[in-house]
This record gives sequence, structure tokens and C-alpha cells, in this order.
Amino acid sequence: MSVHKVDARRLLCPMPVIRLQDAVKKAAPGDIISVVCTDPGTMSDIPAWCRINGHRLQSAVQDGSEYFFEVETGNEP
Repeated sequence: MSVHKVDARRLLCPMPVIRLQDAVKKAAPGDIISVVCTDPGTMSDIPAWCRINGHRLQSAVQDGSEYFFEVETGNEP
């Protein structure tokens, strides 16, 4: 298992999700994608994207104006 980091700060919808999607394409099943964003919409967008695409959202945390996500990739990168 590898951990991949995505810095999507200062990007607005849909770019944080697109950056996550690009990272998932390069990852193996079971890898972790760690994402940091500043767009508050990602608190609903990223969990929805994970559900639709079969990836597991391990955590979603807000710290001030930043949003942190840990996504475990599913079987379809």
C-alpha cells in the first residue's frame, strides 16, 4: 500500500475532485490518497464521488479553512 498526496488548495469545483480522480488513476487498489482542499464544497463532493466510483472515504475533517480527506482506492483505479 502506498500513500499519495494531492494538494488541491485554492482550487474550486470541480478541480479538487478532478485532481483526486487523476491520483486514483495512478494508484493501485488499496492505496491511500491524502487530499487537502480549501473549497468547502468538497465536504459533499468528495464523499459523493467516492460512493459513486467505489472508493472508501476513510476520513473527512475540517480544520479552519482547510479540508482533509483520506481515500482508499477501490478495485477500479
